[in-house]
Amino acid sequence: MRRKEKAISDPSGIDAVIEKAGVCRLGMVDGNSPYVVPLCFGYQDGVLYFHSALKGLKIDIIGSNPNVCVEFDVDAEPVDADKACDWSMKFKSVIGFGKAVLIDDPDEKRDALSIIMSHYSDQPFQFPENKLAATAVIKVKIDRMTGKQSGF
Repeated sequence: MRRKEKAISDPSGIDAVIEKAGVCRLGMVDGNSPYVVPLCFGYQDGVLYFHSALKGLKIDIIGSNPNVCVEFDVDAEPVDADKACDWSMKFKSVIGFGKAVLIDDPDEKRDALSIIMSHYSDQPFQFPENKLAATAVIKVKIDRMTGKQSGF
């Protein structure tokens, strides 16, 4: 990171950004083209989980290239100034890299969906077999992550 003073180096600080985020942006590479999609997510022990339809572009891309990048940001707001070039942005963000795999095992899918739902709700949920069968679950084990903040 070029601006070391903006780094979030404490793992608990990185986790706090992820816990506060409502959306994770999943970046993939489709041939030579980048593809980024905002997703609901769950995070536990260095692993991200996403749910998806069984078919679609992200499923196709993951099948051909499992290398992904993820991005979270929170507390973003512009910081105004008298001169245009003096404006800046207040934010906290996290970027991570890993490999995406599709989960096939119904019990592992159920656990992953519970992790996703726990990010948004304290309620316990049941996942009927027919819904599990109709849902793709993507697992990304994070290999490395960095955090950055400005204006704090």
